[in-house]
Amino acid sequence: MSVDRPAWFKIALQVRGSVILSILPRVLLCGGFGVFISVLHFLKLPVSLPILSSIVPSIVLGLLLVFRTNTAYERFWEGRKMWGTLVNNVRNLARQIWVAIQEKDPQDIALKKSVLRLLPAFAVSMKLHLRKEVVNSELEPLMSPSQYHKLKSMNNPPLEIAFWLEDYLHEQYERNCLDVYQLTAMKELINSMIDVLGGCERILKTPIPLAYTIHLKQLLLLYCWALPFQMVNELSWGTGPVVALISFTLFGIEEIGLEIENPFQHDPNDLPLDNICVTMQRNIDDLVGLSPSVHKQVKDK
Repeated sequence: MSVDRPAWFKIALQVRGSVILSILPRVLLCGGFGVFISVLHFLKLPVSLPILSSIVPSIVLGLLLVFRTNTAYERFWEGRKMWGTLVNNVRNLARQIWVAIQEKDPQDIALKKSVLRLLPAFAVSMKLHLRKEVVNSELEPLMSPSQYHKLKSMNNPPLEIAFWLEDYLHEQYERNCLDVYQLTAMKELINSMIDVLGGCERILKTPIPLAYTIHLKQLLLLYCWALPFQMVNELSWGTGPVVALISFTLFGIEEIGLEIENPFQHDPNDLPLDNICVTMQRNIDDLVGLSPSVHKQVKDK
């Protein structure tokens, strides 16, 4: 227990990865408004209005926040499952290409290695595509210069890489380096990779309806700004800090949902796409680094 407690407090007090800085201006505004109402109450002005507690029922606001957070997390988790499927597809396709396709000419092994590097290139290009970033030097070592320059002019780079992979498979089939069953199995994996791309694009291009987002924000403001009028008679000068604490809780929940609804960006709470792509590239490097004897043993099995 004593070993776990410092880690617990470290996480609880951590600012990086939290939404504190994002919501701090709103929290300070609500707390400052609470202090202002306390001043008016101190001056004997009639600002105590407990009836305002019914203006936005807390249970309604709570249900809206829960629905907002659950909807955002569902998008986050679906995106993670999509990328997990991509990792498995890349590993399976790499293994099948490396083991199943025969090498008839000396240059076949070099071509096979270059094609295998297109698999992590697909993942990297998909990451850039989802982030609406242009093709950059991250892709350059994973393909030939001509492919890299061609990819820079494509509207959908990962789809173009999928075409290159399929062209390679058809070429090897025509050379009798793999049979029709192996070709079909590998094409199904490529189709699954494209399905993952389409699924991630669906998440990206289907935002939470704007009207719902606006209405929730309006209810949050009404609720937080009505709080000082309800509390000032009992709390007096403590109204501001209490309102700030409550608004910190509510705005934090809403901000978390906003941050994770698009899980493909650079925010600390988004999916670790950079690490996932690096993992795939290391898997391919390990595979192509097999010695010829190991490679032969794998093929014999």
